[in-house]
Amino acid sequence: MHPKRSKYDTNPLDTEVAERAEEVWGQGEGGPSTEEFQGATSRVGPAGTDSPRSNIYSEAPTRRIDAPPSLDSSYPSVFVPPTPTYSPPPAPYQPPVSQFQVPAAQKPTSRNVEGLGLPEKWAIVMPYAPFYVGVVASIIELILVPRKEVRVRAHAAQGLALHMAIIAIVMLFGGLALITGSSVGGSLFKLAAFIFLIISMVRVWKGATHRIAPLAELAAWLNKHIDPRK
Repeated sequence: MHPKRSKYDTNPLDTEVAERAEEVWGQGEGGPSTEEFQGATSRVGPAGTDSPRSNIYSEAPTRRIDAPPSLDSSYPSVFVPPTPTYSPPPAPYQPPVSQFQVPAAQKPTSRNVEGLGLPEKWAIVMPYAPFYVGVVASIIELILVPRKEVRVRAHAAQGLALHMAIIAIVMLFGGLALITGSSVGGSLFKLAAFIFLIISMVRVWKGATHRIAPLAELAAWLNKHIDPRK
């Protein structure tokens, strides 16, 4: 007895495979056969919703360089680093400008300074007098001269700051002289300070601009915190 076979059993070595296939499909001898189609074939028109075919770039595997700009941008690639954006360099550092400024070069006049009763040319020179004369003159002017006398108060504050710096350095050299037993450094500094004070007096008397930059902050503080007497 032969085993039951189905239509899918197509052993190429079996010579009766074609006959069994015709029996299964019912197309033996005398059955209908395929006919050859004569004439030109007609083209199937696209459907109304066939939008992907209208845009050749919509299903492209990669975006074309010449693609129209209306296409949506693709996701950025993880293998290509993003294009760096240029940012302008930061502005260079500018040190803060002190609000205390010595007035510009101007020859002093002989008018009397309000609150002091002395000519302006003497009022701006006295704060730079050597020894303790300049210290006393600077303090008196800052107490008596009103703030509208900008030139006089500016030189008084700067002169007082200069004398304070000189006194502090002289005390430092005095301490070193006690340790080392030599006062040569202190003596040389006192001579240099005396000469600098004389030069300052001459420059201010002639009306030249005289601003000591290292003492600008201290002079501004003194001018601000020593209020004139009402």
